[in-house]
Amino acid sequence: MTAISIDPWDPGYTAALAAEALEEGPAAGRTSAVLDLTVECDPADWKPVTPSPATVLPASLLIADGVRRIDARVWVHDPGGAAPEPGLAASYAAGVVRCAARGTPAELVTTEVARALFTASPHATDLKTQAATYQAIRAPGSSMDELSLALQRALTHLESTVSARHRDPADLLVVDGPLRGRAHQPRTVGYIKTHHTSYLPAPQSAVVSALSPAQRTPVFMMGTSWRRHTWYTRLPVRSAAPWAGVVRCEAGADLPPDEVLALADALTLVLPSMAGVPYKDPRAPQNLVPIGGLEKALRHRLGDARLLYRSLRAATH
Repeated sequence: MTAISIDPWDPGYTAALAAEALEEGPAAGRTSAVLDLTVECDPADWKPVTPSPATVLPASLLIADGVRRIDARVWVHDPGGAAPEPGLAASYAAGVVRCAARGTPAELVTTEVARALFTASPHATDLKTQAATYQAIRAPGSSMDELSLALQRALTHLESTVSARHRDPADLLVVDGPLRGRAHQPRTVGYIKTHHTSYLPAPQSAVVSALSPAQRTPVFMMGTSWRRHTWYTRLPVRSAAPWAGVVRCEAGADLPPDEVLALADALTLVLPSMAGVPYKDPRAPQNLVPIGGLEKALRHRLGDARLLYRSLRAATH
């Protein structure tokens, strides 16, 4: 069995020794995204879009989400005496809720929990403790960013697997987060709550600021390391800040434009009824009520972090 030691620092903080300096990313707010603003109309004609009341709404809306937690930071030792490699012992869970109609409480469909040891070390094996077993998963590198990325990819894969197993082809599936890696799934939309980058030129960005609740921007195509249709919409919010209550949605690049417009109109009408409320969730309104409820259920299913940490310490002592 490969020797593993636990980093004594709290898992919520940076490890005591960074594996390597993180490469500096692009300046905030800049983007190299390639845009096609003509999907729905000419860029000069952009204005807020109000979907028709006759828009066909989905009979069943599924929302998939996942949560992750680092249970311990670890070091995987080389039997040959080379420098140990860092790793993350993590728990993650994914689940699906079903929203049958506007105003109907969401129904929990399924949840699934997984635990894994992420490391670039080729010597890592499954880490068995009294409380749980952590499956060894090879990470692309040893930096904290690369380890975290490996964990995020495993979570995304679990979300995709769980949602595909429990949906009907007619269901409209909303996944919390970017659609990358899931664009091939039918009738699936990515839901992005936060905006780290400004993608639109100034004239079209002004249209986002002008949105009222239950309005959206025209659909446009965006290409970064992958291509997708995307649009912005605003949820009900009291703040007068230009981007308050704004979310961005994504749909597959291969979908016909008419199908994307129908999805955009349907979600623009449905999402406001699910908007979070400030007295329950500080991330309101973007953190939808079904998403907040699902996250709470999933975090509970991750188990007691202190118990898992003690079991990891005991197993690697």
